[in-house]
Amino acid sequence: MAAAISFFRSFFYHALVLKINQFFAFFLLFVTISVAGQRVDTIIVNKAYTSYFNYQLHEPLYVVYKLYRGGGDCSRKSLRFKTDNLPYSAKASDYKGSGYDQGHLANAEDFANDCEKEKLTFRFYNCVPQTSHLNRGIWKQFETIIRKDSQRDSLLVICGSIFSGATIGAQQIAVPDKCWKVVISLTSKEVTYCVLFDNDNAEHFKHLTLSALKKLLPYQLKY
Repeated sequence: MAAAISFFRSFFYHALVLKINQFFAFFLLFVTISVAGQRVDTIIVNKAYTSYFNYQLHEPLYVVYKLYRGGGDCSRKSLRFKTDNLPYSAKASDYKGSGYDQGHLANAEDFANDCEKEKLTFRFYNCVPQTSHLNRGIWKQFETIIRKDSQRDSLLVICGSIFSGATIGAQQIAVPDKCWKVVISLTSKEVTYCVLFDNDNAEHFKHLTLSALKKLLPYQLKY
């Protein structure tokens, strides 16, 4: 009887230690991704936008582009996201079966008046995992509003994400908790939109000041 009791004590002790170790491993991963991991590792500049990319997250932290009279007739039907051989880039296989959309930061339709520029928006350094409710819902609605505003004003558009630790795919690419958009009039220099979106199925969003947004970001904005 004593031997059996000793065995079960040893078994439950080691099981508890294993669970604690697993918890701390997850906690350390969470802290690394949410704080230390969110820095700009490389900057990709093309004719359409500038991407501020993080290797550990396999994602852009944010992108910046100018928009004036956006929209056009270029078709996106045959376009697919590419890596351009960028190190640590997410891939299509990371998204497969995840339930997340490949969500544009710099919107493809904003560049539909220049087919080469529109093609450049289909890069994984311009893409983050978004729920379909966000990507095809309120995020898209704001894209349409901003593109309409660009018909009468030249705009600076900045789009990015806030990450906390969720991942998908074999590479464990980061899934944002929240996405955000900032629009600045290049004529008046005023912030016309600064919006924070929840990356979930509720389509929640809120307007806030640019200074309030910057306080939420674990990285510095350059634009």
